Amino acid sequence: MMNEQKVLLVDGMALLFRGFYANSYGGFIRKTKAGLPTNAVYGFVKYLMDACKTFNPTHVICCWDLGSKTFRTDKFADYKANRPEAPLEMIPQFDLVKEVVSGFNIPNISFPGYEADDCIGTLSRQLSEHMEVLVLTGDHDMLQLVDERVKVVIMKKGASNYAVYDCDKLLEEKQLTAKQFIDLKGLIGDTSDNYPGVRGIGEKTATKLLVEYLSIEGILENLALLPKSVKAKIEAELEMLHLCRELATISCDAPVTCLPDECLWRPDSAKIAKMFAELEFNSLVKDVSFIAVS
Repeated sequence: MMNEQKVLLVDGMALLFRGFYANSYGGFIRKTKAGLPTNAVYGFVKYLMDACKTFNPTHVICCWDLGSKTFRTDKFADYKANRPEAPLEMIPQFDLVKEVVSGFNIPNISFPGYEADDCIGTLSRQLSEHMEVLVLTGDHDMLQLVDERVKVVIMKKGASNYAVYDCDKLLEEKQLTAKQFIDLKGLIGDTSDNYPGVRGIGEKTATKLLVEYLSIEGILENLALLPKSVKAKIEAELEMLHLCRELATISCDAPVTCLPDECLWRPDSAKIAKMFAELEFNSLVKDVSFIAVS
């Protein structure tokens, strides 16, 4: 019997970097006999297979960033400017991982000037009209995509350890709706993406303000009621506050599309076993047997 249709939208870079650092402890980098580094791809594959086993999707898509220049860097030159260069051993794995994803018969989706988040946001809106959507990531920014048909699956430390956010869980754990999550990032900024928000306002204060006044607009309409120090901080950073909210907002109208028929999860286990043998992922070849489409 066919399960209810469900698409897994994979945040490719989040899995790849997590795979790299999880598989480079003690300075040991997994390589093929020919010397090609594969530790990040190996980790990526393990995470992908585990998620497919856990959530049993009927459709899968993988989305990617395409370098540092995006519509956000046009608005704010320092956006993500603090990011270090990728480790040398990562560089050959960026192309390799996309070949592996194609080997799973999964579409690789990206678009110049947009981040993977924007591709995922856009596809989640398009595909949620047809089926349930699960977004697989380690990035809490994606929580703004949660709605009645979209759940965000945050990978936590350890194997098969996921936090699955729907509207209720988001409200219960973070006290905020998905839309308020964007306003939260506008207020507190994001150190990993290198935008400041309102200096001196932390998550606790920002959450309290949003619970009380619902939105940045609500807060600004009630500035007179705020404690003097909070009011002064916000007034001093009004322009930055609005800019940071723009930077934090995932675009759901990126120029990407993928029809349900184009992303059916139809892995070919013989092809995958052959690919794993070539990559010398011998310990994973035995896991391929689970890939029998229901």
